[in-house]
Amino acid sequence: MRSAVFAFTERGKATACRVAAQLTGEIALYAPARLAGEGFGAYTGALPEFVGTAFDRDALIFVGATGIAIRAVAPHVASKRSDPAVIGLDEAARFVIPLLSGHIGGANALARRLADGLGATAVITTATDVNGRFSVDAWATVHGMAITSMALAKRVSAEILTGDIPFYTDGTRPGALANGLVWGDGGDLGVCVSVRDLKPFWDTLLLVPRALRLGIGCRRGTAGEAVEAAVRKVLSENKLRIEAVAGVGSIDVKSDEVGLLECCRKHGWPVTFYSAAQLNAVAGSFSKSEFVKNTVGVDNVCERAAAASGGRIIVQKTALNGVTVAVAEEKWGIEFG
Repeated sequence: MRSAVFAFTERGKATACRVAAQLTGEIALYAPARLAGEGFGAYTGALPEFVGTAFDRDALIFVGATGIAIRAVAPHVASKRSDPAVIGLDEAARFVIPLLSGHIGGANALARRLADGLGATAVITTATDVNGRFSVDAWATVHGMAITSMALAKRVSAEILTGDIPFYTDGTRPGALANGLVWGDGGDLGVCVSVRDLKPFWDTLLLVPRALRLGIGCRRGTAGEAVEAAVRKVLSENKLRIEAVAGVGSIDVKSDEVGLLECCRKHGWPVTFYSAAQLNAVAGSFSKSEFVKNTVGVDNVCERAAAASGGRIIVQKTALNGVTVAVAEEKWGIEFG
């Protein structure tokens, strides 16, 4: 986690140090030039302009009046998907207030953690939290799921305040649902959790867990566009969501394959390269190619690489324009609380 903590007085600096002690990861402390030093860097120029240079961090924490924080971040606010968690707290560390990105950015959860560590009170104002109802965007974020429609997420958050919302999943089911959800597989509006492109409700908010592993093989020199096209075709034909891809596997002789690396980098997919011995040791039943075995020392690259994560093959080797793709699904389920 990358955080920036701002203080504006000597007392505020002392509180900022207490805040920093509760944080993990990369932490930067800032104060006006006249108060800089002792671990605090000086912010230069107008505060809103300087804050803009730090807006790519995960959390911005302001020790002082909330008005200072609001004016500092206002020019840079873009969307729930990209805004950092913004938190304000008073110099005496009595109240910790999430100001921006309470759910997806994690400001509510961070405020609660800081309040516990500082002996303060977290002031949470988001409606679902105040009313003890299920917060779909916060839950999806905590569990690493992709939210396919922010508009529907907003609608679910609004309607759940006045009534229960139907919920469906084809994954392992929990013993009980969160407050505000009921099991269902039909109706006007509902929430569905799946790696597949399901639509059990007229308006389905699909949340996608990252539980698919791709195995990819390709001819030498295959362009990134060709790899991308093959992946998208395989996923689309099998009604699988691209957001569900957690990573890619291949054989180590492809570790310098520019097109493969380009495709993975574009999507932020971590890629693991296995030796022929490692792939041969993967348990399971796979389609075999003597040509591939004679070329790289293993009878099937894509299926074995997909299964190497421990997942179950759900799409066998599919070839398209010099690219082979297989898909494995890791065991996954959902939980609340």
